[in-house]
Amino acid sequence: MDLLSPGAIGLADDEVRMKIVLAQPRGFCAGVVRAIDIVERALTKYDRDIYVRHEIVHNRHVVQSLESKGVRFVEELNEIPDGSVAIFSAHGVPRSVEAEAGGRDLLTFDATCPLVTKVHNQGRRYIAQGRTLILIGHARHPEVEGTLGQVDGPVYLVEKLADVQTLPLPIDTPVAYVTQTTLSLDDTRAIVEALTARFTDIIGPETRDICYATQNRQTAVRELTQVADVIIVVGATNSSNSNRLREIGEEAGLPSYLVADGSEVNPAWIANAEVVGLTAGASAPDVLVDDVIAALGRVKPIEVSVLDGKEERINFKLPAELATA
Repeated sequence: MDLLSPGAIGLADDEVRMKIVLAQPRGFCAGVVRAIDIVERALTKYDRDIYVRHEIVHNRHVVQSLESKGVRFVEELNEIPDGSVAIFSAHGVPRSVEAEAGGRDLLTFDATCPLVTKVHNQGRRYIAQGRTLILIGHARHPEVEGTLGQVDGPVYLVEKLADVQTLPLPIDTPVAYVTQTTLSLDDTRAIVEALTARFTDIIGPETRDICYATQNRQTAVRELTQVADVIIVVGATNSSNSNRLREIGEEAGLPSYLVADGSEVNPAWIANAEVVGLTAGASAPDVLVDDVIAALGRVKPIEVSVLDGKEERINFKLPAELATA
């Protein structure tokens, strides 16, 4: 794999530098960009209080930045006063939340990632075909709770491989599966294979329907493990996709760490490292990656380069009311 032209940060030109190799792609995906943009534009357009139900994306820096501009984050709609702007997070919400908002004096915007909405639509379509739905995902994750609340019909949650055998369904039950978007095709392959082996009538989304951002970032980290001694992932501890990136590094046998920003970098992690692989979860902004690079540069001289990888050019449309804000 070829690296792009490196930039050096360090002391004397002849001093040995530790290499930092950035994964490509990394950081914000199109769904996260859209969600944050919805909040920013609502702030600009409306002279009223702006509330977001749940964290708009799972990143403390992003949330705190929006809070500093006056956005208020709550967990339930009953915490939002009438007359306010209410925004649903990128993870999606159950229909019950949508119905409650519709019965209130609220100006509501849905920042649900279009790829999450696509999962909701797939699930409803499978139910309409008379199938029992199986959702592969993590219990209590906001996206999973939203998906469960968007589908009217029997839905079974499968978190791990062992759950497949405990499903209380006959083998000839017509079933279909969908997945949490922060799980990649690689994450779910073993579960899908087990479901396919157990049930005689099963269908699921095509490969192209899996979240592109999750798959691309995981592929990039796997490539990163081929050149790095240590993996550092920038992201939040409650970010499913960020945790999975760290786990991929560990599965490759490399010391792998998840940090929120440069302040959490432990110099001991890189004491003997020649190459540090650096990436970021889909809700982590570039400024935090830069902060980690700066922190590493304070430990020892560094040289930064970028691994070849996919360039993502996908953009999602904003709600019409905010498109010109």
